[in-house]
Amino acid sequence: MSMNVTLAREDVVRLCERIEGAQRRAYAIPKLTDEYPAMTIGDGYAVQTELRRRFIAQGHRLAGWKAGLTSKAKMVQMGVNVPSIGFLTDRMARPESSAISTADLVHPRVECEVAFVTKKALAGPGCTRQDVLAATDYVLPAIEIIDSRFAGFKFDLPSVIADNASSARYVGGGRARYAEEIDLRTLGVVMEKNGEIVGMGASAAVLGHPADAVAMLVNILGELGETLPAGSFVMSGGITEAVAVRPGDNVVARFQDLGSVSVRFVE
Repeated sequence: MSMNVTLAREDVVRLCERIEGAQRRAYAIPKLTDEYPAMTIGDGYAVQTELRRRFIAQGHRLAGWKAGLTSKAKMVQMGVNVPSIGFLTDRMARPESSAISTADLVHPRVECEVAFVTKKALAGPGCTRQDVLAATDYVLPAIEIIDSRFAGFKFDLPSVIADNASSARYVGGGRARYAEEIDLRTLGVVMEKNGEIVGMGASAAVLGHPADAVAMLVNILGELGETLPAGSFVMSGGITEAVAVRPGDNVVARFQDLGSVSVRFVE
């Protein structure tokens, strides 16, 4: 994946302000490549990095990272062929079973994921599944609420990366387990919305093994000159397609060996 940045600094700042405004005030904008058709993946990460810098300057704490578009279902759904990563802050976290407002979201959708909490720092390039498992303190089930800020939920890879890989909210819950206690590759997952099954899958859908998705994330961070610190909360990617939600919806993700995690949505 080329991290070549072609945008001028003022264009990076301009696009960051556009993304930040759409996220803060919950309105849809055209995908960035409509105006910048030659925008690269590296340009997308330059915008995302500027957004992260701004959030941290405003008092957010970097809590971890997320891998996006890691399942074949999600790649097909979104029309892309390479995964992406985005950052997570403490202000995106929500308690298990909490009510999440959709008023400050544009296109809220839910995904069920395996989350990793690290006890050692990880660095790329060359990070492997074994490195990730050795650095993992524990894993737990999670629901990610994604929210693309692009009109019609239509975007390309540079645009979605600039939009922080559609990061919005995340919820951890269920039963924390040591990674060596379970087979992370074959975990079955069922997602229910209002009591009806809306998604089923196995954790192998995430690049063959969720820890491989975390290794990919660490290696992309390495290309960006960054590392993954100890104590990071890492979302390894959606196991099923993302499911749209609206006020009044209740969502439960049930994981084999990890228990369940739930959220509900209000105005």
